[in-house]
This record gives sequence, C-alpha cells and structure tokens, in this order.
Amino acid sequence: MKIPAGKGNIELLEQIKQTFGVIPGIEQVTVNPTTGSVVLHYDEDRHDEFHGNFQQHLPIARRLPANEIDEIARKFEEEAEFLAEHSQAARAVVDFFKDVDGCIKVATGNVIDLKIVLAVGIIGFTVIEVGGGAATPVWVTLGLFGLNHFIEMHPPGATTAQTPEPAPA
Repeated sequence: MKIPAGKGNIELLEQIKQTFGVIPGIEQVTVNPTTGSVVLHYDEDRHDEFHGNFQQHLPIARRLPANEIDEIARKFEEEAEFLAEHSQAARAVVDFFKDVDGCIKVATGNVIDLKIVLAVGIIGFTVIEVGGGAATPVWVTLGLFGLNHFIEMHPPGATTAQTPEPAPA
C-alpha cells in the first residue's frame, strides 16, 4: 500500500512496520522510503485470522459499529472454520464458499461479495414467496445488513483506482 506521508519519512514507515508486524498472520513487513510504500507478507493459510486482526488494528473512526446480523455472520464463520478443522467434508464446503466469494469479488471488481449476494437472494425469495407487505421486516433488515456490509467493504476516504482516459488524437 502507498503511504503518501511515508515518502522519504523513514521514522513513520518504521512505526507502521512495527504496528503491522505484531498482527498474527503477518510474516514480514517491507517498507520502501523512496516510494512511501508498505508491503505486507502474510500466511495465506491464516488469511481470515489476518483479516480479522488487521481490522482490529485500524483506527476506530474507520470501523463501523457491529450489529446483530454481523455478530451472527461472524459466529457462522467461526463455527465453519472450527468444523473445517475437524472434517474434510466441512473443509470442502468452507473452501467452496470462500472460492465463490472470491469469484464474486473478482467479477464485480470488489464491489460486492457473497454476503451481499445472499442478502439480496433472501430478500428476493421472501418478497416473492411471502409478499412485499408481510416480508417487510425481513427485507428491511437484510437490506440494512447489505448496505452496512457494502459500506464496510468501501470505507469513507478510501480511493479507488481510476481508469486513465485515452489521450486525445
């Protein structure tokens, strides 16, 4: 990642290196004061653990408040990982859904992921089967979950890569 304030600032980059170096799952942190960049090398087998710990080390202003659905999703993920450690079949299912999630993220340019797709699918199914009026609490709750998760994937202040415009001929 590029740290604009880190360009030529060895002290800042060393602080960043030390901060990230204590996160479980990170094996090595490489800094380049010439470009102001930081490269994190982490154990791919511990990706989920790394990602969770990485989020905890972000400034509090960047983290969204958790809600009940986020807590339920986290518990499902923890249970799935626990079962996957003890069963090859469970490992295959967990890996399948991680692959599907990765494919969705790649196909959409990391705009949406499996949680959002599942929330939209459940909303659609509920509205079609039960009806819009009776299903209102379900689709509103899942809609808020999807919106919160979308915002979490794209925190305020994060920049996206812009496609350069072609030069005029």
